[in-house]
This record gives sequence, structure tokens and C-alpha cells, in this order.
Amino acid sequence: MSKSRIADKPTVIPQNVQVLQEDNLVKVKGKNGELSLYLPKELEITIKDNELMVEGREEYIKRAADRKQITALRGTYTALIRNMIKGVTEGYQKELEVMGVGYRAQVQGNSLILNIGYSNPVVFEIPKGIVIEVPQPTKIIVKGIDKYQVGEVAARIRSLRKVNVYSGKGIKYVDEVVIRKKGKKV
Repeated sequence: MSKSRIADKPTVIPQNVQVLQEDNLVKVKGKNGELSLYLPKELEITIKDNELMVEGREEYIKRAADRKQITALRGTYTALIRNMIKGVTEGYQKELEVMGVGYRAQVQGNSLILNIGYSNPVVFEIPKGIVIEVPQPTKIIVKGIDKYQVGEVAARIRSLRKVNVYSGKGIKYVDEVVIRKKGKKV
């Protein structure tokens, strides 16, 4: 096998996490919930002494290009499984900031209501598996166990009103730096 910087290091499975494999389906169960992932037919996982390794199946390697592709797949799926383990133990969160005079957010039931400069408030339906908190009217916290879904929901909320580089109004990530531009000179 080729060398993979990520897949060659074993993934440590914490005490309170179960990793189960049924054919090509990998299930990870923890205190926050359960996630599952389909492995390609070229890969298999081995669990020994609370350490998980993603290995390539030799019967699918016929030439050097196959070996290189399986090495890439090993690294990708090792990272995905590590993200699943972190998700079911700690969870993921993204923080957004609403900037602008009169701009605010609030949660009502299963909806996020955003007043962001349009004539009517924008209603964003919260997807299943995601928790949205609004500790302040100008701060939105998106939480969940699936890293991809948390990032996707935060990006969709941000895209409702991207930050205007001239006025500075809009929705941005808390750690995002917006470089302001000067307006036209008269």
C-alpha cells in the first residue's frame, strides 16, 4: 500500500463510542446520537484494541493508478470517520453574526426568523438534526452532530444576506474578516 499521512495513523475510539460495520455500512453511536456512512467496495475497516484502521482491499488493486486512488480514498474516509466520532461525542457548532441597524434574528418553534433589511422577515426552516440558538438578537449559533450538515446550514443562513463590503451590513461568521471598501469620491 502507498503511504497516506492520515490513514496510516490509527483512529482511537473513545470508551463511550461504538463503531459497527455491516457490509459497507459503518455506524458510529455515541452519547449525542448515531451517524452512518457507506464505504466504497475497495475499502474495509479493521478494529483492534479500540483502534480503527481503514484499509484497502488487495483484490481491487490491479495497477499503480488503482493503488494511488485507494490511498486517497483511505485518507478521505479515515477523516470522515474521525469527524463522525467527534460529532457523536462533542458535536459541532458554527457561530454567525448579524450586522446592521435593525437587523436581528429570533427562533420561533422550528423556524429562524431573520429581519435583515428586506420588506418582510425571512423565515428559515430549521432542518432535522440541527439546533439553532439565538443568545442575542445579533448572534446565531448552529449546532449538530454532522459536521457537513452544520456547515451547510450555516452557509445557507449566511447566503440569505451576505455582508456588503461598502456598508458592512449582512450575516457573517464570527471569525470572518470583512475588508471594507471606500465609497466613490465626489
